[in-house]
Amino acid sequence: MRAMILAAGLGTRLRPLTDFCAKPALPIRGRPVISLLLDFLSRHEIREVMINLHYLPNTIRAAIDADCPPEMRIIWSEESEPLGTGGGIRRASRFLSGDDECVVLAGDMLIDIDLASLLESHRRNRLDATLVLREDAREHTFGSISVDSEGRLTRVGKRIVNGTRAESKASPPDRSGLFTGVRIFSKSVFQAWPDEEVFEDLRDWLVPGIETHRFRVGGAFVDPSQSVWEPVGTPSEYLQMNLSPPSLPSLGGAAEAWAGDVEIAGARADVILGSRSEIGRDVRLERTVVWAGETVPASFVAHDGVFAEGRFHDCGPGAAGVGQEP
Repeated sequence: MRAMILAAGLGTRLRPLTDFCAKPALPIRGRPVISLLLDFLSRHEIREVMINLHYLPNTIRAAIDADCPPEMRIIWSEESEPLGTGGGIRRASRFLSGDDECVVLAGDMLIDIDLASLLESHRRNRLDATLVLREDAREHTFGSISVDSEGRLTRVGKRIVNGTRAESKASPPDRSGLFTGVRIFSKSVFQAWPDEEVFEDLRDWLVPGIETHRFRVGGAFVDPSQSVWEPVGTPSEYLQMNLSPPSLPSLGGAAEAWAGDVEIAGARADVILGSRSEIGRDVRLERTVVWAGETVPASFVAHDGVFAEGRFHDCGPGAAGVGQEP
C-alpha cells in the first residue's frame, strides 16, 4: 500500500519557529515530525510515500535525508503555489492509485493507530474513502465529524451531508469524533474533481461526491485508549510534545525508544538539548527546547520556549519578558 504525507502548508500558527523550518521538519526529541510519521508508516509495512512540498521545501528534504527508514522510497511533489489538501491529493492521484488502497495523512502531528484493522474495516464496508475519527474532548477546539449508525458521514464541521435523508424518532443518534487527519482511499475515489485548481478535500471534493452519490464515504473510530493523536500546530503544542512526548507503541513505546540525539537537562528534567548544542555558564533554563547546534550565551535566563537561530522564542503563557540576560 502507498501513502502520502501532506507537508506543503505554510505553518503560520507555528511562527516564529516556522520562519526557520517547515512545520513537518520541526524536531520532537531530536527527530523531525515527518521522520516519525515515516517511521510509523514503515512499521505498518508501507514502503512508498509521496510528500508534497511548497514552503521551505529544503528543510523537509534535509530532515528526511538525515532521518528516514532505509527501506522507504520517497517521491516528491513540489507545488510552486499551494494547492490546498485536495489539490495536493489530486496532483498525487496517479501515484496513489497505483495500489487498490492508499493512506493520506497530515504532516503536523504525532499519531499511532492500528492501520491494519482500519484498512480491513474500509475494505469490508466497500467504501471509497474512510476518515479516521477519535472520540476526544479536543474536538470542540479542532472541530468534529459525525456519522450515522452505519458509519456514513452526516456532518463535517457545521455542514450537514445528505441533509435530505429521512429522520425518525427511532433513528439512533449520530456519533461524532475528532478527525485525526488520516484518510484511507480506494482508487475508485480519484475522480469527480472540482473545477478549481486549489481546493480542500473534504469540503470541495468528498462531500459533494457524497451528495451526488458518486462516493461512499465513512468514518472509522479508533479507541482513545489504544491510539495516539497529538497535534503539533502551535508553539505551545510543539513545546508540550517535546516536554511530555507520548508513548508510540508502533515505534517502541516511550520516547526513550524512538528519540534522537538529545540530552535531558535541568533540575526538573525539563530542558531538551539538541545534539551539538552548547550551554554557557550560569544559564538558567526551564521548560525549554534548545535546537541542535545552538549556543546559549552565559547568564541567559528563560522558560517556556525554544532557543533557535540564536534567539529565544516564547512558546507558553506567562513567558513575557523571558530570554533576557540578568
